[in-house]
Amino acid sequence: MNTSTQNNPVKTAIEIAINLFLIFIILAWCLQILKPFVSLIAWAAIISISMYKPFLKLKSLLGGSKKLALTLFTVIGLTIIVVPGWMFAGSIINSAQEITTALETGDIDIHLPNESVKEWPIIGAKVHAGWTAAATNFQAWVVAHADMVKSIASTILSMAAGIGIGMLQFLISTLIAAAFLANAESIGAGLRVLVTRLVGDKADDYMKLTTATVTSVTVGVLGISFIQSFLAGLGMMIVGVPAAGIIALVVLIFCIAQLPPWLIMFPVMFYVFSVESTTVASIFAVWAVVVSFLDMALKPMFLGRGVDAPMLVILLGAIGGMIMSGIIGLFVGAIILALGYKLLQAWLESGSEEPVEAREEA
Repeated sequence: MNTSTQNNPVKTAIEIAINLFLIFIILAWCLQILKPFVSLIAWAAIISISMYKPFLKLKSLLGGSKKLALTLFTVIGLTIIVVPGWMFAGSIINSAQEITTALETGDIDIHLPNESVKEWPIIGAKVHAGWTAAATNFQAWVVAHADMVKSIASTILSMAAGIGIGMLQFLISTLIAAAFLANAESIGAGLRVLVTRLVGDKADDYMKLTTATVTSVTVGVLGISFIQSFLAGLGMMIVGVPAAGIIALVVLIFCIAQLPPWLIMFPVMFYVFSVESTTVASIFAVWAVVVSFLDMALKPMFLGRGVDAPMLVILLGAIGGMIMSGIIGLFVGAIILALGYKLLQAWLESGSEEPVEAREEA
C-alpha cells in the first residue's frame, strides 16, 4: 500500500474538520449578530403562526387582497398593543415616578385605615399598625424603613424603564410578524425542508404539532391572561386604586404563570373596602371575583381541541423568559418552553406507529 493511499483518509478527515469548524464559526457569528433580536423574532414568529388562519380568513373577506389584509392586520395588531399600552403604561410610569418621588421626599398623603382592616385574617392587626404609622408620620416611617424604601424605589424605576422598552419591542415584533405573514408560503416551505433534514418522514407531523402547540398556548394562555389583566386594570383605574397599571402588570404575570389572579385581586378588594364606600367597594368586589375566575369560562372556548402543556412548564418558561429577556420574554419563554416540552415528548414517543398529531387530538 503506497503512502498517498494511506494519507488519503487522514487528508479527508482534516478537510471535513476544517469545513465543520468554518461552518460553526459562521453560524456562531450569525447567532451573535442576531442575539439582540432573538426575542423579537421569536415573538413575531409566534404571532404569525397563531394568526395565520385568521389572516387567511381576513384575506378571503377582503376579496383575496394580500396587501389590504396585511395592512389591516398590522393596524389591528398595533391598536391592540398601543391602546391598552397607552392606558396602563402611562399609569405605570406616572405611578412609578410619583411613588419614587414620594418615597425619597417623604411627601405623600396616606389615608388612615378603617378599623375593619384589623379584622383581616392573620395579617390584619400588623397591617393596620404599619398602615397607621405610615399615614400618621410618613417621613418617620421612611427613615425607619430606609433600606426597604430604597429597594422599592429602585425596583419601581427599573420596572417603568422595562415597560417602555417592552412596548417598543411589541410594536417591532408586530411589524416583523406582518412581514412573516407576507412571505408565509416561502417561509413554510423552507422550514419544511429544514425539518425534513432533521426528522425525516415525520416532518409534517412535527410541524403540525408545533403549530398546534404555539396556537394553543398563545390563545389559551396569553390571550386569556391579557383579557383578565386588562379587565382587572380597567376596574382598578375606575375606582382609583393607586398604581393600577403596576398591579395589572402583576396580574398579567400571575395569569401567564398559571397562578390564580385572585391572589392579587383579593388584597386590592380589601384596600378598596378600606377607602371607598360600601356600594363602590361591593361593585368592585364582584368585578374582581368575575375577572379572577373568568378563565374558567374562556378556556373551553379559546383552547378547543388545542394542545395542553403542564402548568409547571408554563410557569418555568414565563419566569425564566422574563428573567432573560424582560417583559417580552414573559410571553416568549412560556411558549418556547411549552413547545420544547411537546417536541421532546413527541420525539421520545417517535417509536409509536400512531402519528404525533393523532395522539395529541385523541
